[in-house]
Amino acid sequence: MTDALTSIFSLLDLRSARCTRLEAAGAWSLRFPEKLALKFAAVIQGECWMLHPDHPPVQMAQGDVFLLSQTPAYVLASDPQLPPEDGAKVIDWESSDVGRYGGADTVLLGGSFRVNPLHEHLLTEALPHLMLLPRDAPAASTLSRTLEIMEGEFRQIRMGSDLIRRHLADMLLVQMLRAFAERDVQGMDRRPPSRSWIGALTDPRLGAALDRIHAEPGRSWTVKALSEVAGMSRTSFAEAFHVAIGQTPIDYVTRWRMQIGEDLIHQGLGIADVAATLGYGSQSAFGTAFKRIKGCSPKVATRQSARSTGEWK
Repeated sequence: MTDALTSIFSLLDLRSARCTRLEAAGAWSLRFPEKLALKFAAVIQGECWMLHPDHPPVQMAQGDVFLLSQTPAYVLASDPQLPPEDGAKVIDWESSDVGRYGGADTVLLGGSFRVNPLHEHLLTEALPHLMLLPRDAPAASTLSRTLEIMEGEFRQIRMGSDLIRRHLADMLLVQMLRAFAERDVQGMDRRPPSRSWIGALTDPRLGAALDRIHAEPGRSWTVKALSEVAGMSRTSFAEAFHVAIGQTPIDYVTRWRMQIGEDLIHQGLGIADVAATLGYGSQSAFGTAFKRIKGCSPKVATRQSARSTGEWK
């Protein structure tokens, strides 16, 4: 059975950009530009500071990994007081994807990801803007193995190295999200953590219900049926679900259906077929639910998505 995390990633249509390696020594400060993407960086050797415009400076050392769910311009530096230079100019984009600045006392690996703009809110609304996985966290050893293989593909370039690095970056992102759900990752935002699907996945009972919702979105779900999947009383389940996710179970079911529906419409499936796939008895019933959740009719959404994701095809 497809689990909730896997089904959400299928919708996100994750696309990894090129991974990079940065070597630096001495006094250095590099500013990296804003990106419409998620981005990670891991300290493989040495230490550095990470300066984010919305957070206090973060000192990082070998084994620490950060993930940005939204990527403004940020700085990596040996000293947070140094004026930054343009980091993008340091990277050799033509051949090696490696940046060198004065030596290799500090080494970082990084990469970025784009997701389908129709569904990016599934991550950006669920995650802190800046997340740090400390080197002593339980999940750090798993990420360390992934990064070790990635580092090897930089040290010895062979056919397919870029492809392997991209797939390893995808793996690392899933590992980071799993670690965040399991509370190994520190959300560095000053704002209180939002209630979302990802935090509920590690509750075996709520996770079981979420997995079934995502595996069978067209089923005629009721709170009673979902509570039985979770092995809880109807009242206890409804309360726990709302506390963890911030939505009622049925509202979550409806919103997930509309997310899938929008994706299917964008792929060219007829509205009547989408309605039937998602368990609606009529196109009208689906259209009413879609407009309530998305704020527009399915036909309008079709035109809007064609414009907003034209480059995504």
